[in-house]
Amino acid sequence: MSNRSPEIHRLTGSLGAEVTGVDLLHLSESAFESIHQALLDHEVLFFRGCALDDESQMALAYRFGQPSIFPVLELLGATEPTFQVIEDGPDSPNEADYWHTDVTWTAEPPKIALLRAGIIPAAGGDTAWASMSAAYEALSPAMRDFVCQLEVCHDNEFFIEAVQRKMKFSEESENLARGLREKFPPVVHPLVRTHPETGRKALYINRTFTTRINELSAAESDAMLAFLFAHIEHVNYQIRFRWSLHDMAFWDNRCCMHRAIWDYWPEERKGRRVTVKGDIPA
Repeated sequence: MSNRSPEIHRLTGSLGAEVTGVDLLHLSESAFESIHQALLDHEVLFFRGCALDDESQMALAYRFGQPSIFPVLELLGATEPTFQVIEDGPDSPNEADYWHTDVTWTAEPPKIALLRAGIIPAAGGDTAWASMSAAYEALSPAMRDFVCQLEVCHDNEFFIEAVQRKMKFSEESENLARGLREKFPPVVHPLVRTHPETGRKALYINRTFTTRINELSAAESDAMLAFLFAHIEHVNYQIRFRWSLHDMAFWDNRCCMHRAIWDYWPEERKGRRVTVKGDIPA
């Protein structure tokens, strides 16, 4: 184990830091705690040129908590934590080129994600993240007070359609879509979430999965969500990361959203992601 302290280099005013000076394969407990704290402070961390394989990446995820099973893989029969392979190429469209927070359409969305880059296009293929705590704090005091009283509905219809497109609307995709609808009906979360470890408040919505503010009329909900979606997608709360081979990113799924930019067709982009179980947003 290496006892060397990580060096944390803040990248923007809202979120993001690059971590150097550590070997993720041989992290001492003190070094891991420094990284964990940096993740809470900066919401997304980047590590260049890591030499991790599947086993070591999964072992690292276990240090943050219990790894989760992605809902699609669960429906396909997975009973143990496994990797979500993210692969996009000329015959497989990128279905993550939209702002979203992972699986907010479940009752207990994952709290942390760890993504390792495999195949990288010659140019493009960046990922962007946005801080939902910075977006919340930028609202006026009166608006913060108002949105803290609201709850929102999240559903998986957009995700299901994306899965079906990815699977070319095969019979298997129809069965999978039916299973996702039955096992994961729409859920209600607070519009503003309080982080269980830092106590910071964050807007807990995204254009992809959030469909309705429950306390408002349909017209009021549409207008308020349109304002909030534009607000949270403002460039002031964002960071954009250019991947290199074997880079890793860790992000806090409780307080930031992300978008995988598809500007590299017909080249290929591939990564392996594992997520860590979260809790009920409060």
